[in-house]
Amino acid sequence: MKIGLYFGTYNPIHVGHLIIANHMAEFADLDQIWMVVTPHNPLKKKATLLDDHHRLQMVYLATEEYPKIKPSDIEFKLPQPNYTVITLAHLQEKYPNHEFSLIMGEDNLKTLHKWRNYEVILENHDIYVYPRISDEPENVELKSHPKIHVIDAPIVEISSTFIRNSIKEGKNIHPLLPPKVWEYIDHNNFYKK
Repeated sequence: MKIGLYFGTYNPIHVGHLIIANHMAEFADLDQIWMVVTPHNPLKKKATLLDDHHRLQMVYLATEEYPKIKPSDIEFKLPQPNYTVITLAHLQEKYPNHEFSLIMGEDNLKTLHKWRNYEVILENHDIYVYPRISDEPENVELKSHPKIHVIDAPIVEISSTFIRNSIKEGKNIHPLLPPKVWEYIDHNNFYKK
């Protein structure tokens, strides 16, 4: 089974994340998308970052109706800070019959060469890239690598930061969130301060 790993803090998960995940599930040669919730670094206490279990719960709520998209807490159990190369090795060991690929925005591809052991990742895993608007110069060498697959996905310019700030300002951002995620945020009074 080919699994696309879509990493994020998902603070909160929004329709942009789902559009990309669903597009990859339907139009790339992937069987499932695992939305890997990145735990917060205990050394960097970010006031706006909800606890891991709340962010994982929102991903569960958002993906319930998408059989090809699954939430994953795999990084919760790994040493901090998380490095993608370690997560991939752990997953490969735990699920030897699965083939794991990464899903990332074009902006992340431009800095991939700065990742720990990025050469090992490129050697062993495909990377599916969705377009992002960015001022960073393109990494042409990486983009033409045989393991890099640029997918013609919709460009979604919604950010979790924008959503958090809008909630704090009392704006109606319901259309940007899956309904159950909005209810969960509203019920728990998240992001209002």
